Amino acid sequence: MPLSNHQQNHKSTNEKLLPKMQVNAKQLITQVTTVSSGILTRIASSDKPFYRRFWFWAGLGLSSGIIAFHYTILEIDKNLPDQSALRALVREQTLTIKAADGSVLQQQGEATREQLKIEQIPDTLKKAFIASEDRRFNQHNGFDLQGIARAVINNLRSQNVVEGGSTITQQVARILFLKQEKTFWRKLKEVRLSQKIERELTKDQILERYLNLVYLGSGAYGVGDAAWVYFSKSVDQLTLSEMATLAGLAPAPNVYAPDKNPKIATERRNLVLQRMLEDGIITPAQKQAATEEALIVNSSLPKRLQVDFPYFTTYVHKELPKYVAADVLASGGLIVETTLNPTSQKAAEAAVAKILKNEGRWQNFKQAAVVAIEPGSGEIQAMVGGKDFGKNQFNRVTQAQRQPGSTFKAFVYATAIATGKSPYDSYLDEPLSIDGYEPKNSHNKFSGWLNIRDALTKSINTIAVKVLIEIGFEPTIKLAHDMGIKSELKPNYSLALGSNEVNLLELTNAYGTFANQGNYVESHGIRRILNREGDVIWSAKYKPKQVLDADSSAIMTWMLRNVVTDGTGAAAQLDDRQVAGKTGTTDESRDLWFIGYIPQLVAGVWLGNDDNTPTYGNSGSAAYAWHEFMAEALKGMPVEKFPPRPNLENRKGTIKAQPLKPRKLIYKSVDEDNQKSEEDNTDNSDSSTRRRSRSRRTYNQSDDSSNSEENRPRRRRRYSQENNDTSYSTRRRRRRSQESNGDSPSQSPRSRRSRSQESAPSRSSSENKSPGGSSSSQPSWRERLKPDSSGNN
Repeated sequence: MPLSNHQQNHKSTNEKLLPKMQVNAKQLITQVTTVSSGILTRIASSDKPFYRRFWFWAGLGLSSGIIAFHYTILEIDKNLPDQSALRALVREQTLTIKAADGSVLQQQGEATREQLKIEQIPDTLKKAFIASEDRRFNQHNGFDLQGIARAVINNLRSQNVVEGGSTITQQVARILFLKQEKTFWRKLKEVRLSQKIERELTKDQILERYLNLVYLGSGAYGVGDAAWVYFSKSVDQLTLSEMATLAGLAPAPNVYAPDKNPKIATERRNLVLQRMLEDGIITPAQKQAATEEALIVNSSLPKRLQVDFPYFTTYVHKELPKYVAADVLASGGLIVETTLNPTSQKAAEAAVAKILKNEGRWQNFKQAAVVAIEPGSGEIQAMVGGKDFGKNQFNRVTQAQRQPGSTFKAFVYATAIATGKSPYDSYLDEPLSIDGYEPKNSHNKFSGWLNIRDALTKSINTIAVKVLIEIGFEPTIKLAHDMGIKSELKPNYSLALGSNEVNLLELTNAYGTFANQGNYVESHGIRRILNREGDVIWSAKYKPKQVLDADSSAIMTWMLRNVVTDGTGAAAQLDDRQVAGKTGTTDESRDLWFIGYIPQLVAGVWLGNDDNTPTYGNSGSAAYAWHEFMAEALKGMPVEKFPPRPNLENRKGTIKAQPLKPRKLIYKSVDEDNQKSEEDNTDNSDSSTRRRSRSRRTYNQSDDSSNSEENRPRRRRRYSQENNDTSYSTRRRRRRSQESNGDSPSQSPRSRRSRSQESAPSRSSSENKSPGGSSSSQPSWRERLKPDSSGNN
């Protein structure tokens, strides 16, 4: 390939500057042959034995030296880095983790926090380093013969290696590829490598790498970090005096550090200013003013030691071995570009802090976790794994396996809808026993006939179990796994109520499948991984997989929207956006959940205690925390709507149901179950209601009035499951009027009825009673219209 004019000029310049050591093998053999022939001629014309003649030994030594030196050069060249490695941007043994906007989250190893472009560095600062370290930087081709000669003389005078005479290019070569030992062999490799770097990179590229990589003491790598460590400033805020101080640090950072040795640092600064004056960089007046300026240090910790959002960065560290081989990780120099959105992350941290401060104290939960995912790409936007990473590094988003409670019902109903069921298929909410398992509703209440949509809205447990029996374990578990649940799911009746443990990340990711119209995309926190040269060695290429048909997904979103507008998730409502989601609570409120989504973002919230102790709260607190997070995270994001609910007529199932056949299925009367519940509640002295009562109310009474009923302070009646039985049991059943969809669900067995039926199927006397167990003695409206037997109208 022909060279461009610039390349030809650059090459010719380097060829002029290269020493005579760069001879090829043929020229070397010719020179050795010529010298040897001359020596042999002299030896032949002399009477002395050849081994006693000076020219013999001189020729032998010269020839051997030339061959050895050339062999050494060839051996060094063979082990030099290739062309791509010469463009390295970072040191070995380093790791840099960046957010989606390019900001640095964490660095490990000898890395600079701020990778500055050459145009971002002030011109005066660049020239200060050139004046201090390599005054002939723009003239030499990688190494400076004058500098080497000066170093040799100084080393001979001191009888020790005290000066290297290295150019800036040689220092870059040493930083990126060589060790720091002071030996002749390393120096020779440094020279050859610097020549190769000069051929591959421009002067500006070399200087940019140097100013970003050079160690300047106190844990600072590069001028950006050094400006912060010593002066708490950015490079564009530095004064001339401060620039000269930083430039003077490079030869011996610990000796010239202004925070450790201010007097020596001042002398070194003045020397740099004098060199800048001699090179015409500054004027005498500028030098005088900078010299007179007091050297004031305003120290800060190196930015590279700071870790932003540690729960997420720790998660990234654990994910890296999945994508990069162990030897590549060990060699270091990697740049990891993540998916984290700093704005969303800060909103999540604020929401966690707020809910723990305002509600955690009173509701007895000490931990919280939030994760947010973009459903279309699977990219994790925010992750908060707990209250305080400094005190507890356990990540409750990825490591905590907890029972999801009613949030799992979404997968049961999604499977039912996908088998062809209608959201208007109705089931009787009643006490039942299946092979000895007895599902209970909240407060042990039963609501009579409800369709699937209302059962999900009110989070009715018994109907969820009935639906699970009709569709089967295997289809439900398979769909849940396909949608993103990776934890083991055991086939038992309590599966419908979330008895199997999952983590918050997989549960939120699975709900993202609903938001993505039935397409599953694996959640991930890493977007790209780059090597030291800036080449992409891995990138996320997760393709969506259709695991639930779009119509079933749209119906589920429509049903889950109702949970937020009319059900248990009301606290999650957003003023200007459609929201779909589901609450979840486990026994004794040990886990409080809300998983919700809009078309562009799905987020999950968990509240509870690490030791699994009960709380006094409910899932409404989780829904409120979700609202607080989304209200901030969605600022500036366009408002989008969910797909409309499809027509329910003539729908065909995409999943085949595998109904279960319980060995023993018993339907109990509401009276019998309520009586048993009252006995259980009376015997249970540590119920949630009683715990709340004991913890929140204390009445201090004097001894003389303690036995007087009339002097006792009156206590306001509070809602509880004990005093609400009667009022709840006498509530009338109301049937929702049929919506104008034209659908007419087919007739169903005993456990289910169609909306079009006028009344419930005929049942025993105990089954025809109201949900609370009392029968109605009021005449029907038809009977009231009949003429009175006595003749009165």
